Amino acid sequence: MEILMAFLIGIIFMSATYLMLSKSLLRIIVGTGLLSHGVHLLLLTMGGLKTGAAPLLGQHAEAYTDPLPQALILTAIVISFGITALFLVVAYRSYQELGTDNMELMRGKEGNE
Repeated sequence: MEILMAFLIGIIFMSATYLMLSKSLLRIIVGTGLLSHGVHLLLLTMGGLKTGAAPLLGQHAEAYTDPLPQALILTAIVISFGITALFLVVAYRSYQELGTDNMELMRGKEGNE
């Protein structure tokens, strides 16, 4: 199962990199969101894919799942949601001001300060 997850994470990273290298601001935002989802899957896979055990230590269970990767992923989801919301607001505002989401056209002219 870890090999399948490694291939899936690689495909997600490849797609995110392709989207982030494009000229459209919306594709860049989708690429950063996709990259954060790839990181979440990577953290989950590195924590171990165990099934059937609860993440409880206080009840003296013979088998348990480590709750730290799950807590890290939940924190990363909240942070990536906030960052994506900020990117979307800034992109919307720049589209209102400039009328385009093309990064090459947003640069402006060389002599314009």
